[in-house]
Amino acid sequence: MIRKLLSVAVLIVVSTMTAFAQQKPDFSGTWKLNVAKSDFGALPGPDSRTDVNTHKEPSLTDDVKAEGEQGKQQYSMKYTTDAKEVTNQMGPREIKSTLKWEGNNLIVSSKLTYNNMDVTGVSNWSLSADGKTLIITIHYTSAMGETDQKFILEKQETTAPVPAKTP
Repeated sequence: MIRKLLSVAVLIVVSTMTAFAQQKPDFSGTWKLNVAKSDFGALPGPDSRTDVNTHKEPSLTDDVKAEGEQGKQQYSMKYTTDAKEVTNQMGPREIKSTLKWEGNNLIVSSKLTYNNMDVTGVSNWSLSADGKTLIITIHYTSAMGETDQKFILEKQETTAPVPAKTP
């Protein structure tokens, strides 16, 4: 009888640990680019950028507002994390992407055409241990060569409205 109880207890512990280990990070939140900590490589980077992510597996939406050398930009990227190809529009460009999990990192593989040239980008999204920093590294490849970028985005605290006091 004790062996059976111990076997059941071990199964419960192993099942709980497996479920916990399979839990993926949640990229939801408002994220502000730290320009000083980011590295834009050979490409011009934005002067400012804010991402508002809504992440409910397997759906991820990234609403982006940015300003910089290329003017103001505002776009929304809708993805699924199940490796199915999705198509998004960023200004005049159509971008085809697939997302998949590699451990706790989300890998985004994208293809687009820029100035009549095929460009591929592979992004790696990861969260810091405390969940307050989103790190997005991107490797671009085109006929002109390759380059890398690293975006450091910091989670913005959301404050709940303070209830009004009643007299």
